[in-house]
Amino acid sequence: MAAVTSLSFSALVQSSERKAFVSSTRSFASNLDGFRFRTNFSYDSVGVRSSNSSSRMVVQCMSTAIDVPTVSETKLNFLKAYKRPIPSIYNNVLQELIVQQHLMRYKRTYRYDAVFALGFVTVYDQLMEGYPSDEDRDAIFQAYIKALNEDPEQYRKDAQSLEEWARAQTPSSLVEFPSREGEVEGILKDIAERAVGKGSFSYSRFFAIGLFRLLELANATEPTILEKLCAALNINKRSVDRDLDVYRNLLSKLVQAKELLKEYMDREKKKREERAAESQKANEAVTKCLGDYQHAGQ
Repeated sequence: MAAVTSLSFSALVQSSERKAFVSSTRSFASNLDGFRFRTNFSYDSVGVRSSNSSSRMVVQCMSTAIDVPTVSETKLNFLKAYKRPIPSIYNNVLQELIVQQHLMRYKRTYRYDAVFALGFVTVYDQLMEGYPSDEDRDAIFQAYIKALNEDPEQYRKDAQSLEEWARAQTPSSLVEFPSREGEVEGILKDIAERAVGKGSFSYSRFFAIGLFRLLELANATEPTILEKLCAALNINKRSVDRDLDVYRNLLSKLVQAKELLKEYMDREKKKREERAAESQKANEAVTKCLGDYQHAGQ
């Protein structure tokens, strides 16, 4: 699978047998277009500041027009931080996601929160599952988050904290967080308070996926649990349902594309092995002929 890292999209379209993969990848990319963040992008006042809310994991970031980098600069920062080639099936999606997340990251009302981090980490890990190198997968994650001027270690730490908390919950205790005390409970309460305040909460599909992950880890499979959790967080359930449908469809397309990529790589590996075997046989034949010639000359 090491050869995957040098695979280019153009190489995949050079023969007719590769068209199925190309079709699936394009379908996946077009489906990703529906995964855009709903954002009213604006350049308003004040700089970056930390929130003094009940959660230490909540950060508020607001930027002026002078401070906000362009999308091109963010993408360039990512490419500078990670210079190795990335297979097109992964790179195409990463480039699309970083554009969308840039627009959200620099919204005037943007505030980092742990549920958002859990959602992004979930998407990233699903996207990069099966990547040829674990070390490269982590390096790409680091480069991606740093390109957005955020802390990749905080993303991972906060996501892990929420995952551990969710595993210890039952469906009922999950939605009863407002009546309990604790670090994660404080994070969720802060989100609920901000969601009520006009303009103080910036909903995104990463947030919706973070909620879905909490439900998944708590084995909360009843549809009513999601409804209750959204109500407790003051989040519009219709938006969450719609975004989760997009996410599920996205994963389905990704699985299909990865399967076709694996089949293609297996075929190419077999062809290389066959060519290597034929070359070895030819070399052995030449060596034998030379040996016979030398023996006859003696």
